[in-house]
Amino acid sequence: MDERKAEIKRRTKETDVKVSINLDGTGASEIETGVGFLDHMLELLSKHSSIDMKINATGDRKVDDHHTVEDVGICLGQALRKALGDKKGITRFGDARVPMGEALADVALDLSGRGELVFNVEFPAQKVGEYDTELTEEFLGALCNNGGINLHVNVPYGANTHHINEAIFKALARALREAVSRRLGSDDVPSTKGVL
Repeated sequence: MDERKAEIKRRTKETDVKVSINLDGTGASEIETGVGFLDHMLELLSKHSSIDMKINATGDRKVDDHHTVEDVGICLGQALRKALGDKKGITRFGDARVPMGEALADVALDLSGRGELVFNVEFPAQKVGEYDTELTEEFLGALCNNGGINLHVNVPYGANTHHINEAIFKALARALREAVSRRLGSDDVPSTKGVL
């Protein structure tokens, strides 16, 4: 079987990001973005998706964390798209429902090649430590647009902002693991169009 690995580098006046992934890994990660809470969420994403991830980023954090978080999402999305190649033999769809304490996250996704994010989430607090919670939506939007992922995130309830974020990333990981997995005995593109 072909290796499903990819490396993406992106350097702008605002950020310098390097991402490498292995879709058929064990969930090993080396994450250093300078944004502590994002690092924690990406470690969860790697662990629970079984996708190996190495992510290193520096950015203009003296302004705020927005550019760094968004550009990591861009690069991770591009890496996923590249590693999936022609998408022959993949499951394509994935969904997961994950609790974290009092919070529950429902995530469904389609590796359709068409990026779209539906984000029905309300965070009780604007920050978790130094992390602006609105950046979660920014990260996921960049991931979807660059990875060609149709992603629906719904959080019906939750009182703790940290728990809500963690449930989202764990559910995303489980759904992604399902979607990128290979269908036993299948080598076709999972679409009536013949292409994704």
